Amino acid sequence: MIRVFALLACFWPAMLVAQDGTALARKAGVQLQEAAVQLDDAESARDRIKALTATIRAYETGLAAMRDGLRRASLRETQLTRQLAARDGEVAGFLGTLQTIGAAPSPTSFLHPDGPTGTARAGMLLAELTPALNARAAGLRRDLEDVQNLRAIQTQATAQMQQGLTEVQTARTALSQAMAERTDLPRRFTEDPVNTAILLESSETLDAFATGVANIAHDESLISLPDLSARIGDLPLPARGLILRGANEADAAGITRPGILLGTRPGALVTAPTAATVRYQGPLLDLGQVVILEPQPDTLFVFAGLGAVYVETGEVVATDAPIGLMGGLSAATETTGMSQDGDASGTARSETLYIEVRQDNVPQDPASWFRQGKDG
Repeated sequence: MIRVFALLACFWPAMLVAQDGTALARKAGVQLQEAAVQLDDAESARDRIKALTATIRAYETGLAAMRDGLRRASLRETQLTRQLAARDGEVAGFLGTLQTIGAAPSPTSFLHPDGPTGTARAGMLLAELTPALNARAAGLRRDLEDVQNLRAIQTQATAQMQQGLTEVQTARTALSQAMAERTDLPRRFTEDPVNTAILLESSETLDAFATGVANIAHDESLISLPDLSARIGDLPLPARGLILRGANEADAAGITRPGILLGTRPGALVTAPTAATVRYQGPLLDLGQVVILEPQPDTLFVFAGLGAVYVETGEVVATDAPIGLMGGLSAATETTGMSQDGDASGTARSETLYIEVRQDNVPQDPASWFRQGKDG
């Protein structure tokens, strides 16, 4: 059973460290509570799949908040530690001065060579210096306490994030099982394996494959899908991630492609941005595991680089339906996923999802189709 409140408790370090983390963690908490209610109320396989999809999304949002909070805590700890190290001499001077002030005075220690007037002036000077010294000592004490608190937060949060990673993997497993057992997805056509094999063998480019992909359908029926035109530019990305390369940007080898490259974490959930027909799923050219969705007759969405695929060719999927998971999951990568290093640059996102949009078999810039928000 997915332990909702266990993960909610592990979001608190993000709340303590950053305002952005607070909003993200609270959002995840709300999502997770709603998903738990959906799971309890699920009466059909479709309801359970929907609830598990919402659960995994909530975990991904919450873990993103955790990573962001841990990264900020680590940066703040490093900053304070460097400041304290640079003030070692000042600390030593403060300690010596405070020790002198705090020592039990003898009656003669307050006598000034200039007599009572000099003694009074020295006392006034000491009275002025003492609050300043106390204030600076209090500031140093607060900095030291902040460092200790931040270290405690990171230690506890790391253990709690490991629990969160375990829970999200439980949800992934449950979703995979639920998808394997479902029988209620509508089917638009049956795939012709012979024509599919011929098309794969004869296609040397994605253009060629996209041109002939309709030929692999057998006994295709008409089906009405929602109009997509009003949502162009506001479609959600199929997975949580960071855009690493835009359309027609050259990669390290100098190769350009008309799609975008989305960096994701291992095991990230991939969902359908809108209701669509699955025109193809399987290996394709050098793109790895591919899912091609057709949201409307003249448009194709190509998603390449998945690790696991839940859908079958010919099925019709709903908006936000799970279509697969990114690869790269292992005990080592899950542990690495707790690291905050590289979050800003995307280097911690070891999996990549290639996204291409084709209209009338002409590549479009996906940036003009999908909503580009902060990943977190």
